[in-house]
Amino acid sequence: MPVQSVPTVQSPVAKVAVIVQDQAEPFGLGSLVEVWGEPEHPEDQTPVFDFQVCTPRPGRVRGRSDYDLHVERGLEATEDADLVCVSPHWDFLHHDPAVLEAIRAAHERGAILYAHCSGSFELGAAGLLDGRECTTHWRYTERLAAMYPEAKVRPDVLYCHDDNVLTGAGSAAGIDASLHLVRDLYGARVAASMARRIVVPPHRDGGQAQFIARPVPECDSETFGPLLEWIIAHLEEDLDVDTLARKSLMSPRTFARRFRAETGATPHSWVTQQRVLRAEELLEQTDRSVEWIASEVGFGNAATFRHHFTRSRGVSPQQYRRSFSGVA
Repeated sequence: MPVQSVPTVQSPVAKVAVIVQDQAEPFGLGSLVEVWGEPEHPEDQTPVFDFQVCTPRPGRVRGRSDYDLHVERGLEATEDADLVCVSPHWDFLHHDPAVLEAIRAAHERGAILYAHCSGSFELGAAGLLDGRECTTHWRYTERLAAMYPEAKVRPDVLYCHDDNVLTGAGSAAGIDASLHLVRDLYGARVAASMARRIVVPPHRDGGQAQFIARPVPECDSETFGPLLEWIIAHLEEDLDVDTLARKSLMSPRTFARRFRAETGATPHSWVTQQRVLRAEELLEQTDRSVEWIASEVGFGNAATFRHHFTRSRGVSPQQYRRSFSGVA
């Protein structure tokens, strides 16, 4: 089969504004820059954004880690941004009224809001978490729930995306949340290209636990690393717990317990997510039928495939293909 040409990415998000404040957390800001602030990489064919960092009082912004920032733009940068990000800062229980006003104004005009880590408290103070699923760093989820009882705080996830509001857990989950949004806006191929540039996995499901009992093993691990590689190469096969437990020389109960402890997900949810990811690639890169893709990735039939895909992505396979297909 000849290699399909991929069209230039058209961007539903043109401008990204990131709000930083005194005692800025450097990694939180850095994770946003890695996804949204990179210059053009022609070999990746990924979108480039008008990325602007802003602050309530332009000039020196005190940092958290022995260096400060100099930010020239004020909060007016948020006024026409398609995506407004709230970068975490250490003093997250004290809120600048100007920041809250800027966040509310962005929400009212339909911009996407993304609060990383403790930045979720800013959204809560602005009244934008009521009735929404949301999260923050696991150290602070109880406090967030207590302060904003109308919010549906999820302490056990990497990120939550509720309508046009995205909230992420701490540190590296900021990249996961941003890549999730990229995938939602531009499709799996673009998100995978960005992830490859950053040298991170292309997708960690938002429902994955924030922290797990042990680190996820490397691919050459003596535990589940080789099994995970084998699963990805054999998605079309029957991959129920009994089958995987036999392959791992464990009882089903022991296998299920250890798998969750090491990956943060159940075997069924992990396998289903891999099947959905592979299906995304096939929908984008081929014109094969939904029935063929369902069989190829192990869902068995089109109805089961549609159910899992729509539940995971919020759109049907056909709608996804119309939005993101690179096949003429």
